[in-house]
Amino acid sequence: MLKGFLVGLVVANGFEWVAHNYILHGQHRPGKPRFSPVPRSMKSHWEHHREVRKQDFHDDGYVEGISNWRTKNEIVSLAVVAGAASLIFYPISKGMVAASLYSACNYYYIHRRAHLEPDWAMKKIPWHYDHHMNSNQDANWCVTKPWFDYLMGTRVISSADLQEQNPLGVKLPQPIANWLSSSIEKYFPAKWVEKKPQLVEENTQKLNDSVA
Repeated sequence: MLKGFLVGLVVANGFEWVAHNYILHGQHRPGKPRFSPVPRSMKSHWEHHREVRKQDFHDDGYVEGISNWRTKNEIVSLAVVAGAASLIFYPISKGMVAASLYSACNYYYIHRRAHLEPDWAMKKIPWHYDHHMNSNQDANWCVTKPWFDYLMGTRVISSADLQEQNPLGVKLPQPIANWLSSSIEKYFPAKWVEKKPQLVEENTQKLNDSVA
């Protein structure tokens, strides 16, 4: 069961990357608005982005709870995905089923806490802080752990204080973290950018216009 659970965690992280990229953000189309197979979720997510950019990473929707339509949409979406994954994985591995349920709950807990406690987010999940506050919001797709962002080359770090201790996103003894970071960076290096306030505002306006 443990092996299945670990595999399930990796699969869940991969799904985070795919869903965030293709469903929540939607794909660019020349001369047209972005496309998502779930337009309501894309609309909800971009409203979340606008709220976060205006309020220094805070999102009051999480304070309002399910009375806020975006929060309710996120909870329902996670429940649907976890339920579907459980049905698919049940004949294969009960560990993967457990991982699916755990990952959905963990995602909501981490995402909600991050946008209620920005200082906590900067320390614990800096990759997600970068996703919202970096000049490029079409990067850093993972929320709970940055694994697939490193694998897919989409981890973009804006400053040294927003670089995680190691690519696993798990606190480790420093010598192990240093070895792991240098080993992974050889094959899956993160990208670096500088924050430029004017560029941030221009890109935000472009993103808002593209999903209007």
